[in-house]
Amino acid sequence: MSEHNQYTDIDHGSSSITSQGVLSAQSDVLLDTTQQPSGWHEDANQEWEEREARNELKHVAGLGELEDVTEVEYRKVRLERVVLVGVWSSAVTTQTKAEESLRELAALAETAGAVVCDGLLQHRLKPDAATYVGSGKAREIADIVAREEADTIIVDDDLAPSQRRALEDAAKVKVVDRTAVILDIFAQHATSREGKAQVELAQLEYMLPRLRGWGGSLSRQAGGRAAGADAGIGSRGPGETKIEMDRRVIRTRIARLRRQIRDMAPAREIKRGSRRRYGLPTVAVVGYTNAGKSSLTNRLTGSTELVENALFATLDTAVRRAKTHDGRLYAYVDTVGFVRRLPTQLVEAFKSTLEEVAESDVIVHVVDGSHPDPFSQIDAVNAVLADIEGTASIPRIVVFNKADQVDAVTRERLMALQPDAYIVSAYSGEGVDGLRAAVEALLPVPHVHVNAVLPYSAGSLLSRVREYGKVGKVEYRDDGVLLEADVDSHLAARVIDASID
Repeated sequence: MSEHNQYTDIDHGSSSITSQGVLSAQSDVLLDTTQQPSGWHEDANQEWEEREARNELKHVAGLGELEDVTEVEYRKVRLERVVLVGVWSSAVTTQTKAEESLRELAALAETAGAVVCDGLLQHRLKPDAATYVGSGKAREIADIVAREEADTIIVDDDLAPSQRRALEDAAKVKVVDRTAVILDIFAQHATSREGKAQVELAQLEYMLPRLRGWGGSLSRQAGGRAAGADAGIGSRGPGETKIEMDRRVIRTRIARLRRQIRDMAPAREIKRGSRRRYGLPTVAVVGYTNAGKSSLTNRLTGSTELVENALFATLDTAVRRAKTHDGRLYAYVDTVGFVRRLPTQLVEAFKSTLEEVAESDVIVHVVDGSHPDPFSQIDAVNAVLADIEGTASIPRIVVFNKADQVDAVTRERLMALQPDAYIVSAYSGEGVDGLRAAVEALLPVPHVHVNAVLPYSAGSLLSRVREYGKVGKVEYRDDGVLLEADVDSHLAARVIDASID
């Protein structure tokens, strides 16, 4: 009994390790460490601290800090509570850019109708193939979700179906990725028939590879003799399973939506054709979402298009007319905003809307000058424009909007990095007149020069020449109105027909 008190044996097969042996081994280690070179402990501690800092989840400041609301207000509107999760690698990006991407995801989530409880970033070489963040971090996130009473996890990336299921199983809440949030916002903001069809097409294309099957228990029909007359027992399959039927229904719906969008093309072509027929120049206003495109279009044209401090407030193309200082008409085309990592489904579905950009005469690229990294937004928009055929040769003007929110140092930096850009404020009107003059200077000049005498009864034709052409001289004489102008071929033919021989 006394021997048992002195030694506690741990058997591993035929070997035995005693507590005395463990103590002696530990003392040997302690003696060996004294012989290590100086600074060895400090280097080991620094390496350990660096590893701990790299592995821990980092909370992004400013996300999840909710304003105080009364209990009555909270009960009245119970918004979906979400936790944001992102993974970044030093080989791909920096922590600052990763945090900015997560803040953008927070803005997307709030636009979709959620309240952000927390934002988490993990630094690792690449996302985990199973749970995206790793099994240990998945458990940590599950604890945070439970503490915050969150309903959903939003991942700042495109998740594989297996990753989403594994993370849902670990956290016990719904998991969605960045693409799903953007598609949800588009579905909320689409108003026209074409816009709704485009959004539904994008959603179905996103959903198709992510359907979850539940095995043969949900089969809709039995195989029976259809498996083969001579196949025998054990060869009869379950027939068409539920997931196969869902895929077939979705593919049928996708084909129908594509036909509908294709059938809407003639109506768009008629509208564009009428503008081309009268030689009406168009200016496409493009830019990152929430850069202030609609506000700037309103300021330039005097219209009252929807303006909202939200992402993707404009989904349907809006055309607004404007006049040059000499009375010539042209049109501004307000387009849908772009975003980093715009889902390929949306780019494909909204190609019909983006056709307006390819058909324009001038492109005004609006940038949020108050954004911490506006040049990353410029790169994101240029990447989308590069996918639109025919935009490379169109003149472009870069405009930094929201000058009223930009300090002097930032203004100098923007002008130094983009000297040809214009700094304006759609809110206060600063710089808008200079931008308008620059746009009008780039408008194409009609290529047919006419010199004719029109009768005084052709006043409506003269008015149309003033609106759609570039008038050089108008002289009222006894025999009629002497007109010198540059017009397009269609209007030139009308002037020649109406002229006095």
